[in-house]
Amino acid sequence: MHELKLSFIMCKSPYFTTGMHQLIRRFLFVFVTLAFFLISCKTTKTSTYFESLPRDTVINGLVGPTLESKIQKRDILAITVSSLSPELDMKFNAASVQIAGDAQTSLNKNGYLVNDNGKVTIHYLGEIEAAGLTRREFKEKVEKGLLPFLKEPIVTVQYLNRKVTVIGDVNRPQVIALPDEQISILDALVFSGDMNKTAKRTDVMIIREDGSQKKIKHVNMEDHAILSSPWYYLQPNDILYVPADVSKADEEDRRRNTQTTVGLLVSFLSLAIIILNIFVK
Repeated sequence: MHELKLSFIMCKSPYFTTGMHQLIRRFLFVFVTLAFFLISCKTTKTSTYFESLPRDTVINGLVGPTLESKIQKRDILAITVSSLSPELDMKFNAASVQIAGDAQTSLNKNGYLVNDNGKVTIHYLGEIEAAGLTRREFKEKVEKGLLPFLKEPIVTVQYLNRKVTVIGDVNRPQVIALPDEQISILDALVFSGDMNKTAKRTDVMIIREDGSQKKIKHVNMEDHAILSSPWYYLQPNDILYVPADVSKADEEDRRRNTQTTVGLLVSFLSLAIIILNIFVK
């Protein structure tokens, strides 16, 4: 009790208010200013796509989305028929079999399995060869086979179980369904919420199945040469792995820790200033 009274008297003394009080105010002002400056500082280097790309230029040898992949064994196909015979269309489209599987890749739909012999069993046609054909070639083959049964049949063929997997330092790692031929690296990254700030853009890895082999390719997303690379378009069952840059991650952790620490100190000192002003008034 005596100590509290003594402290109160010291705060009310002329020496404290004219000397120490001004010194403390200046010190707190400088500290708070420095604290806010530290909070606003960013130590992580910002990197962007295609940093090597010259301004207003033309890229030769650009890879286009023209690749037609071949139907493979164990593929699951969605085959839809539309013709001038609606009743027969309904019978045909109802003949597909429900294939159970991973909902992320849209397998829980009616489809046709390409068996281990590379063939598909289709209503009216029986077993027909599918493996080794493109979707366009297979579509034309089915349309031709259905001509004796349907009037002007139009066939649509899509993949149900093809996918690409995006993992690593991205916003939303996920499995992306691939109903068409392929998807570009940029599209896959957009679907996954883009790379995080701590991602290592110069060393993105693509893992690709090729028969009994797995091919691994490292690409630099800061180099515009990727636009002319055959790896720019991902193929079915590719895995896109975005590694984290350890140095960036450490810098980001230090920045967050500094922000948290300084934020707490600023809050404490702000409270101290309020209490000080109450006693010296």
